[in-house]
Amino acid sequence: MGTTKRTDQLLGTLDLLVLRVLSTADTLHGFAITERIHAVSVDALRIEEGSLYPALHRMDEAGWVKSEWGVSENNRRARYYQITNAGRRHLAHLEGDWAKHVEAVKRVLKHA
Repeated sequence: MGTTKRTDQLLGTLDLLVLRVLSTADTLHGFAITERIHAVSVDALRIEEGSLYPALHRMDEAGWVKSEWGVSENNRRARYYQITNAGRRHLAHLEGDWAKHVEAVKRVLKHA
């Protein structure tokens, strides 16, 4: 697998996780997104800030999320993110691709 394809898949997985978390919440700031992913995955997945914020910026530019400044629980200025209708459509596409990918891997593991 070429580096470009692997990078695209990794970005797609991050997009999938972030959009899925945002689809279940009203708005969340970046740290809350990473904490939710970490908690729901039972400590198996941890998203680093260096990956999350560029991805959120890219998703904002693509129109999949919208953001606005607000104040966090500990009284700090934070950017809050919300999934858009375009983001929900993209999430549905990503979930379908992910399900196909998982099934293909299962077939190889079972029959190779």
